[in-house]
Amino acid sequence: MPGQAPEPSSAPERRPAGELESTVLAALWTADTPLTPGQVQGALGAPLARTTVTTILTRLYEKGTVTRTRAGRGFAYTPTEDAPGLTARRMHSELQKEEDRSTVLARFVSQLTDEDEQLLRELLDGDAR
Repeated sequence: MPGQAPEPSSAPERRPAGELESTVLAALWTADTPLTPGQVQGALGAPLARTTVTTILTRLYEKGTVTRTRAGRGFAYTPTEDAPGLTARRMHSELQKEEDRSTVLARFVSQLTDEDEQLLRELLDGDAR
């Protein structure tokens, strides 16, 4: 009816891109064994449909972020890297997109904190980790 306020939507709020992937990865990282979509869904404790979890896991598999092995009629998933490894891979991927890598690296280094710059120097010199 004209003049009436619309009823509030019962649809859940959309999450920022990548948030669900990060949440699913966190569940996989804490597991000691490969997880099926149903097990991931249970570990999340969030009201996500199993089909949504399966879609996220499939996308992560297609990106090479997780591997999968046959588990019954479906798959069980394992992360290919830990959180720091995944972050490093993302950084490397972004760097690969640029033709002028020296400028990108220079700007990256110029924005480091003094502590991070020192750590980077130690890593480059082979003195740390």
